[in-house]
Amino acid sequence: MQRLKDDRGAVSVMVALLMIPLIGFAAISIDIASVHSERQQLQTGADAAALAIAQDCARGNCRTPRDTAQQFLTANTIDAEATAGVVPVPTPSSGRVSVTGSGIREHWFAPVLGINETAIAATATTGWGAPTGGRAVLPLTFSLCDFRAQTGGGMPSGTVRRTIYASKTAGANGCTGPSGNHVPGGFGWLAANSGRCSVANRINEVLWSDPGNSVPNSCSDADLIALRNATVLLPVFDESGDSGSNAWYRVYGYAAFRITGYRFSGREWNSSCRGNERCIEGYFTRFVDLSDDFDYGPTAPDMGASVVALLPR
Repeated sequence: MQRLKDDRGAVSVMVALLMIPLIGFAAISIDIASVHSERQQLQTGADAAALAIAQDCARGNCRTPRDTAQQFLTANTIDAEATAGVVPVPTPSSGRVSVTGSGIREHWFAPVLGINETAIAATATTGWGAPTGGRAVLPLTFSLCDFRAQTGGGMPSGTVRRTIYASKTAGANGCTGPSGNHVPGGFGWLAANSGRCSVANRINEVLWSDPGNSVPNSCSDADLIALRNATVLLPVFDESGDSGSNAWYRVYGYAAFRITGYRFSGREWNSSCRGNERCIEGYFTRFVDLSDDFDYGPTAPDMGASVVALLPR
């Protein structure tokens, strides 16, 4: 019996000796997981903050970037002490901003090992600028002359409904010759990519005309319906030439246009155009594109459209 009592005492000593490594394993499994979780929260907050600041700057007003960063960081983390830093202080023309979220994670078990807390941080960098190329979801182009005439030569206001004529009835603004078209036989439609109601293009690229005033064959009713009340980036050309199926347009830049009506051959919605008039109606607007459809760069002309993107870490 004495031997059994001695064994029980040995077990107690063994448990006591193993308690510290057991707590150490808890520190590894729980505290480190908590650090990882909070770092992910900081990263989400930094990403959201950088995108929000970039959108403000792309619209021409960076407002209060540090306040914006702190607001998004606080909304995305459970650490009430998390703080945001913004470098550099952005301007509409800077085209880049980095947001860093930082905090302190206090541990539950690691203090047994002499580690009371861990400093954590996450950084997100966002860039913005005028689009340099991408996929236009409507294979239609119009002239820089028309854009300047309809916006008064400046940035779009987004408040005045405009009509872009795509037929020989264009004739307005003094931007075309007697035929009312920029190129004989061309009405602004572009040769769409195979099987798609869209065309991939870049600034300074030459695009070929889809002659006639009918919507390209690859554009279905469903494609046009999907564009109702949507804002799209349309290529604007500054040079054109030749005629018919050989007609071409040189891409100058991209303007954002919110579609509120259209009248094409056999397809019409909410339009004020009548008779032989073919047109698309809506308004030019400042627009920030967050999709992956367009690239941006410093060489593109600013026509009110901007692209915002998170940059690689």
